Amino acid sequence: MTIPFYVPPEQLMKDRAEYARKGIARGKSIVAVEYVDGVLILGENPSGALQKISEVYDRIAFAGVGKYTEFEQLRVGGIRRADLTGYAYSRSDVTAKSLANAYAQTLGHVFTQDVKPFEVEVMVVELGAATEGNHIFRITYDGVLYDDRGVSAIGGPAEELVAYLRNVFSPEAPLASAIAWAKAACLSVTDGNGVAGWEGAVVDRTLGRRAFRRLSPAELG
Repeated sequence: MTIPFYVPPEQLMKDRAEYARKGIARGKSIVAVEYVDGVLILGENPSGALQKISEVYDRIAFAGVGKYTEFEQLRVGGIRRADLTGYAYSRSDVTAKSLANAYAQTLGHVFTQDVKPFEVEVMVVELGAATEGNHIFRITYDGVLYDDRGVSAIGGPAEELVAYLRNVFSPEAPLASAIAWAKAACLSVTDGNGVAGWEGAVVDRTLGRRAFRRLSPAELG
């Protein structure tokens, strides 16, 4: 009779967390900054085809870092959930909070039950009718959900990025200032070899119902 292989639960969770963090750290971070008309989402992305920031619903945006195929799976699932909720009930019933809770449950289940955890962190941003109604939800690889205000970041050096942004952030600033702060924050944690390319988008209340808009290379500098 063979003796089953045993690993203490606390060691197993520690190993899974370390594995996920290492995978996420290999990618580029993404930051979110509120400005007078909405929320900016920006990060370094050397690929022009594999986008990490996208629209989920009318006033809701998604961003992911880490393993592309895994956060793309989450993004598509979120869009389907939002579409079904909006169709079955009403468009106003689709909220970033409900999507963030669904992502947290999925990531938490995968982290504790599956052999390999997802190597991702995701962000869900919802635009409010006023600045006070904005929501920035951040979900980590183990399903922990955070509700951030003003600024947020996902990816390897997220804490350093948030600390930098909080030192320069000012409420009700114009979009140009938010872009400058976000780029400066990302550059403060790079390896010094420059940036291969930027990807950025906004959810902006001046755009009407479809508030998501990608920023052009000219706007991103």
